[in-house]
Amino acid sequence: MHATPADAGRKIRVALLFGGRSSEHAVSCVTAAGVMNAIDPDKYEVLPIGISKDGQWVLSDGDWQRWALNAGEMPEVRPGAETVRLTSSPGRPGLVVTRPNEVPRELGEVDVVFPLLHGAFGEDGTVQGLLELADVRYVGAGVLASAVGMDKHFMKIAFEAAGLAVGPYVAVTDKEWRRDPQSVRDAVDRLGYPVFVKPCRAGSSVGITRVARPEDLDAAVVEARRHDLRIVIEASIAGREIECGVLEGHGSHEPRTSLPGEIVVQGGEHTFYDFEAKYVEADAAALSCPADLPEDVIARVREEAARAFDAVSAEGLSRVDFFYTPDGDLVINEINTMPGFTPISMYPQMWAASGLSYHDLIDELIQLALERPTGLR
Repeated sequence: MHATPADAGRKIRVALLFGGRSSEHAVSCVTAAGVMNAIDPDKYEVLPIGISKDGQWVLSDGDWQRWALNAGEMPEVRPGAETVRLTSSPGRPGLVVTRPNEVPRELGEVDVVFPLLHGAFGEDGTVQGLLELADVRYVGAGVLASAVGMDKHFMKIAFEAAGLAVGPYVAVTDKEWRRDPQSVRDAVDRLGYPVFVKPCRAGSSVGITRVARPEDLDAAVVEARRHDLRIVIEASIAGREIECGVLEGHGSHEPRTSLPGEIVVQGGEHTFYDFEAKYVEADAAALSCPADLPEDVIARVREEAARAFDAVSAEGLSRVDFFYTPDGDLVINEINTMPGFTPISMYPQMWAASGLSYHDLIDELIQLALERPTGLR
């Protein structure tokens, strides 16, 4: 077991990982700005570690305003002359800074890593595996849950196995599309239009296209395949978009759930909750929390959100998204094991409406990570 910070009489050292190699690099930087601004400086010592778009880890500026979204400008982690690396001696995970032809400089031990990474090479189990190898505690889901939660196909398989209602879909591999695209078109015809064409392993609505006509399908497939050669094509489901935040329970306690929220896309050119509606255009979407739903439906949303959390073996935090149909059915859409986490993102807003502030939510997630042992659990 690692020594606790309290034993050492010091602040808890938290390494914030942000940026990364995915198309959601800028969103991750904005998330880091929110956490840097809200984290308790009397309790935590923060080491901001940015990951450039080419994958270099660099010791970054701790001024949160540098990473905020200002006047529409997207922040970016730039490569540097020095590289930060994880090290691990038994029970003492830490960080060093290396520069070519120089002796590495130690940054000291790290108590917990907070990976504020979205998309591939961050939210998909890759960084989680690296942290497991380094024997360091970290916030959020482990390797398996991260990988399953990132993959829209295998996520659906896990949900179906847990008895959750999943909408009709077609999963398409790279080989299937290259070998026989007509069979894919025929399968989509059986789903019925409109459909949503999505990369299997991308988040924040990146690469997603709503397709209303068969003649537009191929272009949407090409767009999705720019982000992932494996794609899913989902039937459109008429219903309200309902979300629920899930927070791991302490010890053997059950997962906790927030009040459900409802996303309302408020017009303009947005026909669904796409990237611009989420992050760029401030008035494009709004969250209503608690959602205007009957009490029994609210209870069902919260129960099924917790079941989805357990279905993928999630830890820490997740946001679970549903469709609530006019017939009163709940159809699960997806789980996000590292949901949007800026102060105005839906996950923190739902917890704020449920009585847990952004500041306290950050603290709770770090404490949960410190409680969990490293390795198999």
